[in-house]
Amino acid sequence: MIKLHHLNRSRSHRILWLLEEIEQPYTVVPYKRDATTNLAPPELKLVHPLGKSPLLEIDGTLIAESAAITEVLCARFAPQMIPSTDSDAYLQHLEMMHFAEGSAMTPILLNLYVSRLGDAGSPLHPRIKDELHSHFSYMNSLVRPSGHFVQDTLSAADIMLSFPAEIAMRGGDGADKYPALAGFVDMIHGRPAYERATQKGKVDG
Repeated sequence: MIKLHHLNRSRSHRILWLLEEIEQPYTVVPYKRDATTNLAPPELKLVHPLGKSPLLEIDGTLIAESAAITEVLCARFAPQMIPSTDSDAYLQHLEMMHFAEGSAMTPILLNLYVSRLGDAGSPLHPRIKDELHSHFSYMNSLVRPSGHFVQDTLSAADIMLSFPAEIAMRGGDGADKYPALAGFVDMIHGRPAYERATQKGKVDG
């Protein structure tokens, strides 16, 4: 039994997409952001003390953190999405799984929070902009000719890196600066499972 605690307009969308890709039965418990604060509702804290999403319940066990959830689902239901542990690709897989929520998300979150400071945050914007460009450029350089990360077919790293890649495309010139990332985003958006997840997220979230 798989249950996803899903927050609308959040990184939880990656897990919704993954669940559609692996075609395992699951249920969604939807949560909506507060219309004024844009924060997650307090009901999520009844599930986990941090009150964040995604949260996955599988066979009665609660799992937090997107990368951990992705690893568990792929290892159990889609092992082809994780490289063999004795391969060089597996080392890159590990690096990218941590990079997605570690290095990549740091300037993304800083940009989000500092932008809310108005003029008070202006001294930080140049450094944050440089860091965003550095990380997005690095990601752009890692996209394989197949359009994927790590493997030439859909992998756990693709799932995790989808969120920062989509953020990179939100700027007006993102596709020009990071053409390989733009191709990656177009590719995943064209997958039927991604479209199903998007529709389900709209209905449930």
